[in-house]
Formats: sequence, C-alpha cells, structure tokens
Amino acid sequence: MRILFASSEAYPLVKTGGLGDVSSSLPAALKRRRQDVRLVLPAYPRAASRLADPTRLPGPADAPWSLIQGYLPGTSVMVYLVDWPMYFERDGDPYRATDGSDWPDNPQRFAAFGRAVASLALNEAGLDWAPQLLHLNDWQTGLVPVFLRGHPRRPPTVFTIHNLAYQGLFPGPVRHTLGLPEDLWHMEALEFHGQLSFMKGGLVFSDRITTVSPTYAREIQAPGAGMGLDGVLRARAADLHGILNGVDYREWNPERDGYLEAHYSAEELSGKTLNRVALQRDLQLSPRDDIPLLGHVGRMVEQKGIDLLLEACASLLAEGRMQLALVGSGERRFEDAARGLAATYPGKCSAVIAYNETLAHRIEAGSDAFLMPSRFEPCGMNQMYSLRYGTPPIVHATGGLVDTVIDANPATLADGTATGFSFVPASVSALTDAIERVLALFGEAGQERWRQVMRNGMVRDFGWNQSSAAYLDLYRGLAGRA
Repeated sequence: MRILFASSEAYPLVKTGGLGDVSSSLPAALKRRRQDVRLVLPAYPRAASRLADPTRLPGPADAPWSLIQGYLPGTSVMVYLVDWPMYFERDGDPYRATDGSDWPDNPQRFAAFGRAVASLALNEAGLDWAPQLLHLNDWQTGLVPVFLRGHPRRPPTVFTIHNLAYQGLFPGPVRHTLGLPEDLWHMEALEFHGQLSFMKGGLVFSDRITTVSPTYAREIQAPGAGMGLDGVLRARAADLHGILNGVDYREWNPERDGYLEAHYSAEELSGKTLNRVALQRDLQLSPRDDIPLLGHVGRMVEQKGIDLLLEACASLLAEGRMQLALVGSGERRFEDAARGLAATYPGKCSAVIAYNETLAHRIEAGSDAFLMPSRFEPCGMNQMYSLRYGTPPIVHATGGLVDTVIDANPATLADGTATGFSFVPASVSALTDAIERVLALFGEAGQERWRQVMRNGMVRDFGWNQSSAAYLDLYRGLAGRA
C-alpha cells in the first residue's frame, strides 16, 4: 500500500516525547512489511540537518513552501520535510521558543503544515505519487481532514490520538486568519466551548480514529479521561480502535544498546550490575547494592505524577532505604522540587533537569526499578523499555500501563507471571505502598523472586510486529472501501 504518515516529530530528526518514537518506529515497521510508507513533517532546522541523503524538490508551483526529500536515518523510509521558512526555520523545539513559551503563531504554523500535507495527499506537490491511505497523528495534523473534506480524490484517513490532553485549542477568532469555512463553526465540527479545536478536526472528519492502547480507548469515552471530548468519541465508538504502541528493539535492547556500560540479557544478568555501578558513579550516588536504586525519566508535569513521586520518595530517602535517579524537564515548580530533593539528599538522590537520550538509556539499564506513577497514560513507552531492561516498573494502573504491566501480587508471584508493580488510586499513599512492596521483594534473601520478575519482563515481546499488522489490517479494510 501507498501510505503517507504525517507527524510533527519523528526520532532521530526531532523528538519531544513518545510521539517522536512512534512516528519513526511504526513507519519503519510498515516498511519492513514491504509497504510504500512515506513520512512527512515540518522542516525544522534540526530535522533538516539530520535527514539522510537530502535533496531539494520544488513543491507545488507558486507555493510558499518546497520539500526536502531524504530518508529517516538508519531506515529505508522516505521522508518529506515541508520547508516553509516563515513558520519552521527558527530555534527552539517544534512547539516552543527557547525560553519555553509556546510559539504565538502555532495555529498558523500547523494549519500551514496541514495544507501542505493535504497537497501531498492529493498528489499536487509534483511527486507523481498519490497515497492510498493517509495516517495523521495528534492535533498538529487535525486540520488535514478538514482541508480534504468533500474532495473527490481524497484518500481515506486514519487519525491517531497520542494524548487527548493536548488538543490544539486556540481562541475562536483565529479561525478567520486560517481561512476556515464558517459553516464548520459549531459544536459538531471545530468549535469547542468557544475555542477552535484542531483535535476535533481529526476526530470528526477522519474516517477512522485510533489511540495507542486498548484500555485508553475505553477510558477516553468516559468523562474525565475524555477531556471534554468523550461525547464525540462515544459517537464515533464504532470507528475507534485501541492499538498498543510498539517498541523499536533496535534502539531499546540491553543486549546491544550502545549507550550502556555493559550488555546483558535475561539469561546473563551480570552486566546489569555493571550498569548500576556506572550510573551511581556518573550521578555521584553512593556505591551501594543493599538498597534499590529507583529511576525515573519523563516530563515533569502533573500528568506524569511527578509530584506524587517526589513526595513519596522523600521520606524513604530520608530513612536511607532507597536511591533515586531523576532525569527530565517540564514545569518550573517540579524542576525546582526535584533539584531541592537532590540537594537535600546528596549521594542518595540525583536530578538532571534536561532531556538526555544517553542518560535515559543508562537509567533504564542501571536502575533496579522504574517509577512511572502517571495519573493517566495513553500508552507509555518507558514501562515497556523498563521491562526489556530488567527494571520492573512501578505504575499507576491506567491506560497502556494496565495493558503492559502484570502486578507482583501473591498470585502472580506464585504462578511466575509478575513483571512489575501497579497501584491505585493515583495518590502518595498508594505509590508509597507499592514502593514498600518493591523494597520488601528486593530485600529478600537470595533475591530469587526479584530476579524472576526481572526475567519475566525481559522476555515479554512488545515489538512492533503485532501492532503494525493491526494497523495494516485497518488500512486495508479502509482503503478497500474507499
């Protein structure tokens, strides 16, 4: 099939979170299934500098944008970067300036990107290539099916929700600057409580909707997790599919991960100890092996439960019962609290306030357990990385965390299926109880049951093979009816 996959980020060209991982690994998995999948994203300077074998294409005649064609590094996936300098040739990340503030023209930027994607979808960009299926991702692509609405040659569209909390909401009058038809300004189209919603464009006007885990697909049809869009999603329940994200084990595999101090496997775990020693050395933590080192990598925002984590760990650090390694960035209040915890407990706690790919891998390998107390989590990637790295995850039982982690309770420890630790509700006390269970199991003489939980997680397969097959089935059924 000819598939055009549109996203605002894709690793290693540009990445701010899980969307970047999925937008590279899913197209690569589809390519391995011999599909003609091509990826389109904006030509941010960083993305253009990292593209493999770049060449410039003119794009549509008289258009204010052109294309840079190349390949996703390390793959045979063709990439088109939409080179529209006034919108994308700037410092900062895809959505924010260097001072951390959102670009004030984000609606114009991603509406422009949406128009370019629509042009490619209709074979109007001089490529002599028309996709049979258009796969769109998150609010940044939400206007694409709006621009294609009613066009006789439009391909069928799949729209994936990666996180419903980020909806692309802008003041209602912005619609006038974007040239959107006024007949779309009502609650069953683009209007959301007086605001313009890019996300609703994708939900209302795409042919199929997917999200990134089966449990999250159920959760978002109810108030709360539905973030005000649960009614829209219930109305489209027949077209909504939950397909679990996969892991790219070429990037995340302790047997050959280039970021690690030593490699290891479920059969030979000795290298994990060496990674632990190296992580303690690098982060200036005391070289202890009698207490667990807990790791956390993630955005420091309320969704991720970072406030629960910091409060729950403070007393345990004070008692000297665990060590903690944090890496991430986000809201200033949480960054400051993490720095404060590290300053209060030197040798016991480290906080690196930055996005650091190298350290993310080294924390997965060097930690004994991984903290992921998200209040909600559409899929989550780090818990699946943690499982493969023999680092049992400690998770709030929500979304994709439910679908991937088997709680270590008496029954699952007895039957040998436990892979991690889960808790409800999303509270400090429930998280503390889960960590206490980790401390107890880790502290057992001989650690036989602890190593069994490690190995159980390491042999679980959350690669893209099954998930890419599910997407391909969805594509074929939709294109066959187009």
